[in-house]
Amino acid sequence: MSADLYDCIVIGGGIAGLQGAIQLGRYKHRTLVIDKGRGRSTLCRSYHNVLGWPDGVSGPELRRLGRLQAERLGVQFAEAEVTGAARTQDGFTLQLDSGQRALQAATLLLATGIMDRFPPLAGLECCLGETVYVCPDCDGYEVSGRETVVLGSGDVGAAMAITLSYWTNKLTYINHEADSAPLTGNMHDELKEAGIAYLPEAIAEIVSDAPSGKLQGVKLADGRMLTAERGFIAFGGNQVNSSLADQLGMERLENKHIVTDPRSKQTNVPGIWAAGDVGVHSEQVTIAMGEGSQAAIWIHKELLRRKRKEAPSSTNRSDIPDPGLVTVK
Repeated sequence: MSADLYDCIVIGGGIAGLQGAIQLGRYKHRTLVIDKGRGRSTLCRSYHNVLGWPDGVSGPELRRLGRLQAERLGVQFAEAEVTGAARTQDGFTLQLDSGQRALQAATLLLATGIMDRFPPLAGLECCLGETVYVCPDCDGYEVSGRETVVLGSGDVGAAMAITLSYWTNKLTYINHEADSAPLTGNMHDELKEAGIAYLPEAIAEIVSDAPSGKLQGVKLADGRMLTAERGFIAFGGNQVNSSLADQLGMERLENKHIVTDPRSKQTNVPGIWAAGDVGVHSEQVTIAMGEGSQAAIWIHKELLRRKRKEAPSSTNRSDIPDPGLVTVK
């Protein structure tokens, strides 16, 4: 293998990418993580449903610890964005926005994630993950019995509010984009039946204690103030970062999530795996961790298979066991 060829390049330094890189580092593979430095995990001030962190852990802290752990295992990092990708005889070549020479890898792990769509409301980002959330499966529990506002758009926001009624009956849905995304069908009736107040009003700003990320309320464009303890955003149209998949011929669903084999996380393109939110599954940090490790295990199997195939015939014996098989005696 060429000295300039990485065993694997991980594209994306979020939770799935870091967990995959750690596993690849433990296999002693030459691994590079390329990360642009901003994603869903960089915005989350606290994950509350992760084993071992009962009081929560922030996305930036998880990323910091994960990078340190990977670097101890020899994993390299580059802060850049991959702008182009192509298949080559030895694997893949990647172009970066930094303008440096193209990088080559035998295998790729795409962990590019998604980015939630939300308007640039003053005061919002400092609350994300602390008192304002995006995923009801992750954080619906956090609004239990509390005054909660759903900040959203059209039917998407209404559906979020109805989902959250499982945890609290103190709900208000503010349809920030009511002019362009009014409620349709029976949504008005469903909100009313669930006891959810509905305000088709634009939001001026999120009022909070910025250092702590503690939500205090929402100021509407007409000057009214709505107090609240917790919030959810639900604007729809989240960005799935899978444009590289399109360049490389990977199968994607209509919503642009990448299709993978459920056992190995390999895509339909040999030599490329995908893990985390960019794939097809429930968007959870714990699932992203598992998929990162899962993909790395199968990348390792593939790299070993290639090395055995390239080895001299004297050592390429049929009695060498497949690393993916376990012999029971």
